[in-house]
Amino acid sequence: MDAKTLEARARSEGTPVINGDTATFVWRGRGPVSLVGDFQDWRGKPLPLKRVGPGLWARSLTLPRDAYVEYALIDARGRRVKDAFNPRQSDNGFGGFNPCFYMPEGGPPDVLLRPRGSPRGRVTRHMLETADMAVGGRRAVSLYAPPVRGPVPLVVVLDGDDYLRRVKLPEVVESLVARGQMRPVALAMLSNGREARSVEYTCSEYTVDLLLRRVLPLAREHLSLVDERREPGAHAVLGSSFGGLMALFTGLRAPEVFGRVLSQSGAFAVDGRDFVVFDLARQTPRRPLEVWMDCGRFEVLLEGNQRMAPLLESSGHRVEYREYNGGHNYPAWRDDAWRGMQWLFPVSSAKRR
Repeated sequence: MDAKTLEARARSEGTPVINGDTATFVWRGRGPVSLVGDFQDWRGKPLPLKRVGPGLWARSLTLPRDAYVEYALIDARGRRVKDAFNPRQSDNGFGGFNPCFYMPEGGPPDVLLRPRGSPRGRVTRHMLETADMAVGGRRAVSLYAPPVRGPVPLVVVLDGDDYLRRVKLPEVVESLVARGQMRPVALAMLSNGREARSVEYTCSEYTVDLLLRRVLPLAREHLSLVDERREPGAHAVLGSSFGGLMALFTGLRAPEVFGRVLSQSGAFAVDGRDFVVFDLARQTPRRPLEVWMDCGRFEVLLEGNQRMAPLLESSGHRVEYREYNGGHNYPAWRDDAWRGMQWLFPVSSAKRR
């Protein structure tokens, strides 16, 4: 493709210009510029764009046809430069935005669209006193009550503000329930500890206590929940990255209450070091868990997930593991979380009660 045609397509279609499994990134300006992004897990050497015409630069990558990708263009000093041909932006969680795109066979799944006229639940905001077991003294929790009568299981959601705002988890649940693809559940979406998050989510017994002694009683007070004493392991914990690590740790430490785990891109091993969940996963469980795990194929965390899934299975846990063509970000987790929710809470499980 000549430079003139390439720029014309970039202006009309947006960048990258996609042909089958090839994505061509195009930038106009004074170079040089380089490319970084999900496809290299934002690690390693930036990929330089080549000059293909006066003031026009380009770089082609072969990517899976259903991939979701976030990226950035950077100059010779490592500073970000704007991709003027791509108006699509995704909050990167660090106060900025990344240009983003789907390959031709990708895109948000239809199941994320709540059917018109389907019943809606209610989200309320609460504050917990947590001075004895968490940083900051107080922690916010958003509780979601589904639009149904009778007791339902609870899903405790770590990094709850992000799952509420960026994943829109209550709407995902309502869509699945309305389509007959899962049983109703309640949600307790717990705010993280900000700068203390990495400490509180790396296999912290204090955080397990926080969920058992603060979050669960608050949820019982305001929601109609299944009694885990009569239905052991009825509730679930959901999280991503370190939150995915903490979700599995919580299930392994308190399986009688949290017998279901949804771990997205779990950070089970970081910088060559395995967290203690590997040791716990090797033990014969006092109560087997139901564990849904997913991870992006672009992620450095993939190897740890690939080792964890069969280890849990060999110890007697019920595990479903899935890899998708994406990176470490909330749009990718949003697009896949529904699969784990319907697997953990099938309609048939409600009928058995």
